[in-house]
Amino acid sequence: MKMSCLKGTTISFSCLKLAFPSYPSSFQNLPFRRTIKPLSAALQTSPATSPSTTKAEDQVARSHWKAAIDFKWIKDNKEAVAANIRNRNSDADLELVLQLYDRFFNLQKEVERVRGERNAVANKMKGKMEQSQRQRLIEEGKNLKEGLIALEEDLLKLNDKLQLEAQRIPNMTHPNVPIGGEDSSMTRKLVGSAPEFSFPVKDHLELGKELCLFDFDTAAELYVRCIYYAVSQVSGSKFYYLKNDAVLLEMALVNWTLSEVMKRGFTPLTTPELVRSSVVEKCGFQPRGNNTQVYSIEDSDQCLIGTAEIPVGGLHMDSILAETLLPLKYVAFSHCFRTEAGAAGSATRGLYRVHQFSKVEMFIFCRPEESEHYHEELIKIEEDMFSSLGLHFK
Repeated sequence: MKMSCLKGTTISFSCLKLAFPSYPSSFQNLPFRRTIKPLSAALQTSPATSPSTTKAEDQVARSHWKAAIDFKWIKDNKEAVAANIRNRNSDADLELVLQLYDRFFNLQKEVERVRGERNAVANKMKGKMEQSQRQRLIEEGKNLKEGLIALEEDLLKLNDKLQLEAQRIPNMTHPNVPIGGEDSSMTRKLVGSAPEFSFPVKDHLELGKELCLFDFDTAAELYVRCIYYAVSQVSGSKFYYLKNDAVLLEMALVNWTLSEVMKRGFTPLTTPELVRSSVVEKCGFQPRGNNTQVYSIEDSDQCLIGTAEIPVGGLHMDSILAETLLPLKYVAFSHCFRTEAGAAGSATRGLYRVHQFSKVEMFIFCRPEESEHYHEELIKIEEDMFSSLGLHFK
């Protein structure tokens, strides 16, 4: 049966900020039987990135996985797909995809025709006949076999190219999502009231430096006194150590979050933090594309996860689940690794947009028609948890 995969982050412990989950793919009449691209959509201005790679990387990417893409749906809904590509600032080439698909479709028919002729010749040779006639059939069969091999090789190469281009097309956006940049976003709900202070408000970076909570410049000098201290000499920029009460705070928040979500019927998980590139691709990411958010392991088919959504999404892959088992609800803790390619601006200062952080992820496997219901459930859980912490959020 076809299922929807809902995912929603709870707390990213490097910042107290509510992150609503991306809408599930079943909300739309999608041409893809795979998950939306939530990570790249959330972290990049252009959700779809060009998969241009080196020759070696390209070969690796091609051999991983073939997406089940409904090309007929794309062709029949060409205008809507083209508009979605424009709205999402994608560089996907729809015209090229449709041209490649037409060539693939015609070549596939030619392969089937030649294969049928070859089978017909093979069947003729089963009967009694003159030696000269048999020899002609042998030659004909040999020529058809050689021609078929060449056609099948061309078909495989064309299919690789078609897949490479087609997987750049973003899934159709939920109709309620506003079109445009941050200035076009809508506030769904405002919870609590912003506190008022009788003194100038400082951001977390100023407070952290003044209170010696973390340091990004002189880590070695402040090692003993700081809760956070920089690790640029060890790992490079945008990494950090936690120390003292910060360690206990993160562990307490993780444990509290898991406990609260488990009360709602979710099964707790810890996940692998290295996964195969094919699993990353099946979750809708381009691990070896330009401007990717994914760290790929050199000379390997493995990647570091950017979210527990990826290993949890692969938990039941290649399995058939009884409908009576649904929904399957999971809450997973993992470390997350992101390249933050293209990240810039005020939202990157201090502990924002770091390359590694801890996160608790909610994930639901459900029937497509129940997707919206469970999506709202995930949002409600997040709202309840942030409210119980006494936080003002939107």
